[in-house]
Amino acid sequence: MIEIDGASLSIEDVMRVARDGVEVALADSALDGIVQSRKFVEQVLADGEAVYGITTGVGELANRVISPDQAQTLQRNLIRSHAVGVGEPFGEDVVRGIMLLRANALAKGYSGVRADLIRFLLDMLNRRVYPMIPIRGSVGASGDLAPLAHLALVIMGEGECIVDGERTPAKPVLDRAGLAPMTLQPKEGLALINGTQIMAALGCLVVTDAASLLKSALIAGAMSMEALKGTDKSLDEKLHAVRPHPGQLRCAANMRRLVAGSEIIALHAECEKVQDAYTLRCIPQVYGAVADTIDHAWRVLDIEINSANDNPLIFADAGEVISGGNFHGEPLAFIMDFMGIALAEIANMSERTVDRLVNPHLSGLPPFLVENSGLNTGFMIAQYTAAAL
Repeated sequence: MIEIDGASLSIEDVMRVARDGVEVALADSALDGIVQSRKFVEQVLADGEAVYGITTGVGELANRVISPDQAQTLQRNLIRSHAVGVGEPFGEDVVRGIMLLRANALAKGYSGVRADLIRFLLDMLNRRVYPMIPIRGSVGASGDLAPLAHLALVIMGEGECIVDGERTPAKPVLDRAGLAPMTLQPKEGLALINGTQIMAALGCLVVTDAASLLKSALIAGAMSMEALKGTDKSLDEKLHAVRPHPGQLRCAANMRRLVAGSEIIALHAECEKVQDAYTLRCIPQVYGAVADTIDHAWRVLDIEINSANDNPLIFADAGEVISGGNFHGEPLAFIMDFMGIALAEIANMSERTVDRLVNPHLSGLPPFLVENSGLNTGFMIAQYTAAAL
């Protein structure tokens, strides 16, 4: 069981919930902030103040005043009008990550929602009620409004869920799970959809998988170095100490451990080659840059998954409601573009190594790694596919 408080969730926790199905509860320590924030919203309503998204319209309609007796209707209409995503639905692991991260952001205590709403969201997660959230519709500049609205629809008993891979009306799914739909109170609809939880959930999955992929790439690189009768001189600690990028140092050290004691490499220590091809010689430099990119993305996500990215935000202690742009997805957009570049470089190095392994003019190995070459083309076309990808 993982307890969320809006401040201490880790990416490892996200993976345990998203991929391993670990259950989640709201921490008691978060309750005071949540309660105080909600009381402030109720006071705003009682005082008849004009506050964005609570007693006004949203976006270009922010200058339209909404009477307190229509504030609840505003939230319902907001969700229905925003749930216009399209495309295939996100997979189960992504949806679980989204639900966890939205609950954690609300638990931070600056969104003005009831604790019961957060608990309901966690009940859905724990009872495996998965909203149908389409993959298209997010606009980074305005956060994940459309996709998150599909999550909020299900809380209201509307929209669809995914059950055994099929789209199913939400209400019967909630009924089977023993959950009665909630009526969203003022501010709660807006609080559910203002945020970056689609981007952040995807980001957590990507950086975790990327770290695993990098480890595999280093192991494959070490095996290729042996198969191609390479030298471990390019891994020398002195060489990397004079260009001390953290990822490069780490990858070089890992490669040294992987090839330590290799009899194959030792056999070719005195061969006529002066140096190896880039695909072997530059593994620490290229994969080290990938490692540094993953580390940077990890740090950004660590901050984001414990942030208040709603709008407006309720600062009950200061007696203020502040409108701003914490929903903006730019910090995540940058790192995900950067991750795309970094992961493409793993693919690039991998394909070039495959070419060197199968090409008899470069490898010194049987053509295309197969007996009876000519009769059998072996891995010739596998390399073509790798190049295409």
